[in-house]
Amino acid sequence: MRRKPLPPPPQGRDGCPKRNKGRQKRSVLTVNGRVVLRRVRWHSPAEGGTTPIDAMLDTAEATVSLAVREIACRLNQNASNFEKAAENLARAAQVRISGESLRRLVEAEGKAVLAAGRCGTLPIGWTAADCRTEGGPTRVYLGCDGVLVPMVTDAEKVARRRAVRQKRRRGQRARRLPPAHAGADQGYKEFKIIASYDQDQSHRHVTATRGDHHAAGRIMRREAGRIALTEAREKIALADGAVWIGNQIRGQSLPLDAVGLDFYHLAEHVHAARRAVYGDDETTGKAWAGAALHQVKHDGYDAFWESLTAWRSTLRGRRRRAADELLHDVAKRKETILYPEFLAKGWQIGSGPTEAMCKTMTARLKGSGMRWDGVNAEALMALAALEQSGQWKGYWRSCLKPSG
Repeated sequence: MRRKPLPPPPQGRDGCPKRNKGRQKRSVLTVNGRVVLRRVRWHSPAEGGTTPIDAMLDTAEATVSLAVREIACRLNQNASNFEKAAENLARAAQVRISGESLRRLVEAEGKAVLAAGRCGTLPIGWTAADCRTEGGPTRVYLGCDGVLVPMVTDAEKVARRRAVRQKRRRGQRARRLPPAHAGADQGYKEFKIIASYDQDQSHRHVTATRGDHHAAGRIMRREAGRIALTEAREKIALADGAVWIGNQIRGQSLPLDAVGLDFYHLAEHVHAARRAVYGDDETTGKAWAGAALHQVKHDGYDAFWESLTAWRSTLRGRRRRAADELLHDVAKRKETILYPEFLAKGWQIGSGPTEAMCKTMTARLKGSGMRWDGVNAEALMALAALEQSGQWKGYWRSCLKPSG
C-alpha cells in the first residue's frame, strides 16, 4: 500500500520552514490517569523549539491538565492539609499525586488567579446596577478588615534547613531542599480583606492582600471601578473603626454616601467597660450595657454621649479610668456612629458579612501547626476568594481559551 505524503512542515515567524526534530515523549496527568504522548517537535531560529499539538491538548501547555488542576484546587479548599487533599483526589478521581506536588500545583494556580485579578481578566459577573433592594434603589456595601495569618519565620526556616543538612551528613535520606527564601520577621502577619456585597449578599466580591494599608486602599479603588460602584444609588461602608480604613477611604476618594461603625464592634467596647466597672455583678452590669447600646442604636450619638458622661461622674479610681477609655474610643468614632440614620433608611449596621468572609478566607490557613510563606498564603486566599465571590466557574471557563 502506498504511503500518503506527509504534510509540509509549519513555517516560523521568519517565513522559513521549521526543522523536524523528531518525536519526543510528554507525560500529562489527566482525570483519566497519566497519559504518555509522542509528538513531533519543531525548531526554528526565530522561535526555538515548539510542539504545536501541545496547545491543542492543553492551552497552558502544562504537565497537569486543566480538569485535574480544578479538582485539586476544589478538594484542597476543605482539606485539613495537602496530604489529605492528595488522598481525596486519588479516591474521588483516581488521580494519584503526592501531597508536595499538589501543594505546588495549588499554590501556582492561586498565583495565576492573583495575576488574573490584577490585570482585570478575571470576570466578576455583576455590577452595582444589579444590586437592587426590595424597596427599589440599588445598594452596595463596602467592608474591609484585617486578619492575622500564621507565618514561617526566618529563624524557623534556618532551623529546618539545618536539620535536613544534618540528616544528610548522617547518611539518612532527606528531601531535596528548595531555593532559600527569607521568612517572616514575626509569627503572625495581618492580611487585608476587602469585600463588596448587596443587601441580601446574592452579589458579593471579595479580595485579599498581604500588602499594607496602602495596597488595600488601591484594591478598594480598583475593585470599586470594576463593579461600577458609582452606578449604585446607595453606597455604604461598614468597618470596625480601624484608623487605616477611614484614611484609605478618604485617600482613595471612594464615592460613598456614608461610613458607619460596626455596631458589634462598639458593643465589644461597651461590654469591656462593663466588665471593668461592674466586675462579677452580672445583673447590674448587663442592665447598664443593654440600656447604653439600646440608646445609641435608637437615639443616636448625642444622647449616648450625655448618658456616658453622667455615668462617668458617678465613678472613681480604676472604674473612672475604664469609663474614660470608653469615652475616648467613642469620641474618636463620632462621625461613624449613625445607627438611627442607617436604620431609618433600611441600611445594615453590622459588618457581619465581612467578618464571616475573614473567617472563611483563612480557614484553610489556620490548621493545627500550619505556618505559611506570605506569597503562598495569599495564593490560597485568592482561591478561597474565587469561591466566595461566585467566580469559580468563570475563572476555569476563562482558562479554556481557543488554542488556534
